[in-house]
Amino acid sequence: MLFSTVDAGHQAVIFDRFRGVQDEVVGEGTHFLIPWVQKPIIFDCRSRPRNVPVITGSKDLQNVNITLRILFRPVTNQLPRIFTSIGEDYDERVLPSITTEVLKAVVARFDAGELITQRELVSRQVSEDLTERASTFGLILDDVSLTHLTFGKEFTEAVEMKQVAQQEAERARFVVEKAEQQKQAAIISAEGDSQAALLIANSLMEAGDGLVELRKLEAAEDILGARLC
Repeated sequence: MLFSTVDAGHQAVIFDRFRGVQDEVVGEGTHFLIPWVQKPIIFDCRSRPRNVPVITGSKDLQNVNITLRILFRPVTNQLPRIFTSIGEDYDERVLPSITTEVLKAVVARFDAGELITQRELVSRQVSEDLTERASTFGLILDDVSLTHLTFGKEFTEAVEMKQVAQQEAERARFVVEKAEQQKQAAIISAEGDSQAALLIANSLMEAGDGLVELRKLEAAEDILGARLC
């Protein structure tokens, strides 16, 4: 008898030299096998991460560099099919190709600006499409996320130039607004000075009439005093 141990988080597919790959999947623990006739192929069924970099094009024909981080694991009861149709290195054979296929299809729906402003929507669409595509190969995707998104040199330079232009426009607008405020302050100050001058003139006119009356009274008193003498 041959003893085979399947560790925690793993499953085994049994290959029989006479009957081929068995449909039954062997779980964790120690199992008896027939020497020379049966052989276990053990798969790690825990979620494992994989980063897949892809270069593709946006709707407005900008080069986009994207890295997708995927947490994946096989569907346990489909391990015999995965082994016979794809192989033990199923993740190497399947994930890069379907990830590239899905990313190219999704990114082509958005222009460069939308990829930046609607990144969450892009990530969700990629996750939904990729999860559906992976299921046809017997794979479960526990998480899909965009970890890196950059553009080609020309687009990056154009964005930087646009930001500089926007900063210059903001600066120019500030200068214009400041000049306008100074102009308004000068007008208000001039209007205040004009009002003050008018008030002073009116006060002097009123004071002048009173002074004339005072002089008349003083003159009358002088004349009366002279007659009495």
